[in-house]
Amino acid sequence: MTRILAALAPLTLFATPIAAQDDSLPEADIYATQLVVIETTMGDITVEIETERAPVTAGNFLRYVDEDRFDGTTFYRAMHLDWGEPPNGLLQGGTQMHPDRVLDPIAHEPTTQTGLSHTNGALSMARYDPGSATGDFSIMIKDQTGLDATPASSDPSLQAGFAVFGQVVAGMDVVHAIHALPPDPHKGEGWMKGQLLADPVEIIDMRRVDAPAGTD
Repeated sequence: MTRILAALAPLTLFATPIAAQDDSLPEADIYATQLVVIETTMGDITVEIETERAPVTAGNFLRYVDEDRFDGTTFYRAMHLDWGEPPNGLLQGGTQMHPDRVLDPIAHEPTTQTGLSHTNGALSMARYDPGSATGDFSIMIKDQTGLDATPASSDPSLQAGFAVFGQVVAGMDVVHAIHALPPDPHKGEGWMKGQLLADPVEIIDMRRVDAPAGTD
């Protein structure tokens, strides 16, 4: 980290007078978001939900939050990839199609439409076919941009990709700790076998929170 900061320092020295001379530099786009705390038995995860860029998917997630449909559910799946440096993969949680919790499926919002991507810490809706997402979601562990929409693909599912709707902003250490828990080798079927946690981690509560004072 010291070497990285040292490398950046000269750039800062050169950038400061240039920025001072040019008042026409464009400001970064700021989009409306909503913070949500995911309280689990292993600690809290704070996520920023993209209410402006992914309004359909974000609205669906927030409805589950506001109606307490996630409370008492679990993080139950930890997918580990066979390539790249660990930890790598995704962590999945939610309603698991429980009839008393699940709502109607929502329209699919592809990443080509929202401008979002499956980068490290991104939240993405779990689904079968595009347009079938309900109350299960995944958190990316390292960049998984292969899950973004790929319009040139001949596979309709890959064309659509998965719908990103938020980002972890605090508690990624909790995500990693849950992801590292042992799976049950006998749970699950097909490609899910070996990915289900032996002891799923309870989501005690999800709730909206305000941004800290002084943040925009």
